Amino acid sequence: MSLPSDEEIAILVQNGDAHAFGVLVERFESKMLRYAKKFLFGQEDAEDVVQEVFLKAYRNIRGFDSSRSFSAWLYRIAHNEFINAIKKKSRRPLFFFDPDTFFPHPIAKETADQDINDQELKKILDLCLEKIDLKYREPLILFYYEELDYKEISEIMRLPIATVGVRLNRGKKMLRDMYKQLVPSYE
Repeated sequence: MSLPSDEEIAILVQNGDAHAFGVLVERFESKMLRYAKKFLFGQEDAEDVVQEVFLKAYRNIRGFDSSRSFSAWLYRIAHNEFINAIKKKSRRPLFFFDPDTFFPHPIAKETADQDINDQELKKILDLCLEKIDLKYREPLILFYYEELDYKEISEIMRLPIATVGVRLNRGKKMLRDMYKQLVPSYE
């Protein structure tokens, strides 16, 4: 017996089964927390914002179109809540992205002080990511950390799929260019 889809569970909630919403929370809570921590620069209140995402989703579940993806609908609510949270808070350093994602060839693998180099690289990438406009940072987070496809990112950000691709490519290029400026030995 297969488990019901997210959309099927959402229909149950729409029909008055409030307990079924708990299943959706269980399925998405860790994903939403990870997304929040990356999007919100690791602010301590990420859990509070995620709780607000689920409250809004529950309050607005009747507006969910079950012919569409529940995941994309929930991420869109999260996107809006995170934007609001950013407006309310000052900026803090963003968690780093895995360097192999953006810099395809090895970076200083031959050194004996690999741990020190990794820590230094993380600091440099944090500096670079802080400077990247949110419109480029968000698709990078959704694609590389949340492992969403272009179509889902398109729905969440309400952008054409082609624009999502352009923003991902530009965001990666910005990271590489900033990194090259900070680390001239990078080729």
